[in-house]
Amino acid sequence: MSFRKQLADTLEKAFIKAKEKGLMGDANLPEITIERPAKPEHGDFASSLPLKLARLTGMKPMDIAETLIQNIESAKDVEQITPAKPGFINFTVSKEWLNKQVDVICKEGEDYGNVKLGNQKVQIEFVSGNPTGPLHVGHGRGAVLGSTLANVLKAAGYKVFTEYYVNDAGSQLEAFHQSLFARYQQALGKEAEIPGNGYHGNYMIDLAKEIVEKYKDKFLQMPPEKGVAEIGKVGIEMVMSMIKEDLGILGVEFDEWFSEQSLFKSGQFDKTMKMLKDGNYITERENATWFTSSTMGDDRDNVLIRSDGTPTYFASDIAYHYNKFVSRKFANVIDIWGADHQGHVSRMKVVMNALGLDPERLEIIICQLVTLRRGQEVVKISKRSGDIISLREVLDEVGPDACRFFFLSRSADSQMDFDLELAIKQSADNPVYYVQYAHARIASILKNAAEKCLDYEDGRVTLLTSEPELTLIRQMVRISEVIETVATTHEPHHLPFYAQELATVFHSFYKQCRVISDDADMSCARLKLVKAAQIVLARTLHLMGMTAPDSM
Repeated sequence: MSFRKQLADTLEKAFIKAKEKGLMGDANLPEITIERPAKPEHGDFASSLPLKLARLTGMKPMDIAETLIQNIESAKDVEQITPAKPGFINFTVSKEWLNKQVDVICKEGEDYGNVKLGNQKVQIEFVSGNPTGPLHVGHGRGAVLGSTLANVLKAAGYKVFTEYYVNDAGSQLEAFHQSLFARYQQALGKEAEIPGNGYHGNYMIDLAKEIVEKYKDKFLQMPPEKGVAEIGKVGIEMVMSMIKEDLGILGVEFDEWFSEQSLFKSGQFDKTMKMLKDGNYITERENATWFTSSTMGDDRDNVLIRSDGTPTYFASDIAYHYNKFVSRKFANVIDIWGADHQGHVSRMKVVMNALGLDPERLEIIICQLVTLRRGQEVVKISKRSGDIISLREVLDEVGPDACRFFFLSRSADSQMDFDLELAIKQSADNPVYYVQYAHARIASILKNAAEKCLDYEDGRVTLLTSEPELTLIRQMVRISEVIETVATTHEPHHLPFYAQELATVFHSFYKQCRVISDDADMSCARLKLVKAAQIVLARTLHLMGMTAPDSM
């Protein structure tokens, strides 16, 4: 049981006891929340329960706080319980409990901080960029968000399944095939024109050159239609290989690369469309097939099958989500999409009802845009190609750790500035360097201890009584709360903030407390504390998908 849950149970028992004495009138117990006070002098935890009860009972909040405190029979590991204006109850944990946590952290290692929130089967689908070009920075932000959220949900007990949806069907593929075939012809000295709806990026020229080197004029020897189709297959494979390589460098892996084409080959698409038709959710007009989403609360109807007989992206997405929830039986699904998909959210929620599914089981997180900067200068154009900057270029410039930290540093619904200059700066101004340097500093301390043959395994943690020591422990034990918060809110940006706070507290402790001294007992106690700090800091970095370096 978490400490916050333990305190909530304590307050619940106190309320029940007070009500039995007739001190709470007819009020029912509202939800009890336990938070961290804004100021350390207010204790370790606080509850606003008296303020909530004041609205229900008509009593003064401070009187309620006093009454509840008087009816607390026992509060394990709590040193002090005090009322605070305008109507809070503050809790200060005991030094003995804090000391014990150092041993707990050292014993549990990388499992420390795990919480048990559920064991449901959860799917997270993210990135899912079209296989028609390299990933851009926006894809990178979604990739880091999705993979970090997967790490945290696993730490909270969920069965997590990560997936990349490969859009390998539809009109954009045909445009890609035609564009690549034209570039291929140009690479062979032939005249050819890129389709108006085609792909004009310089990466297409590079792809064509690679294909010429490997296949020569093989595709020109085929009938044009077959040549376009065959070179298209080769091009898609090459792009997907680039995408997988880029994501690998970023530290992102998937349990499944799901092909859109499989929905049509398996008959799942037709089955889903028939289900909608049988439910009277489909209408025919203007030579097209429409989903009547306007009758279910959406602002307009949406096309499923175009007048030329080709399905829309929306139609495929319906079949894909039917596959997720019904065929593969995921309890919950989290989709992480780019800002350009914002308008797609409401109709997907509507379609859940049409499929007989609870819309609450589907969560869609929209990642807002990323602006690249070098200091004050906005960076828009790739130095290499003159096109939009790819994710790989940013990875090559600042490295995967800086990418992951910066992409996580703002909530997904906020637009963010990514300062490439700051990301490679080796100073405390760079939060990535600052946090990783804390871990490297710890590694150096422990290496020094090993060289001096100091065995701190049996260090007496009861010696850790100074304020810098206790403040560090207080910060370390917060990791379970951070994991719980991220797993509940699906907002991983809490992790980099926590990492910076933990690094700050450790650096402060290090300046105020000499770890290795002539006092052997104190040295071993503090070395054990330092080892525990290393475990928690490394755990935080690993949850974010980052490395925990031993040197900088």
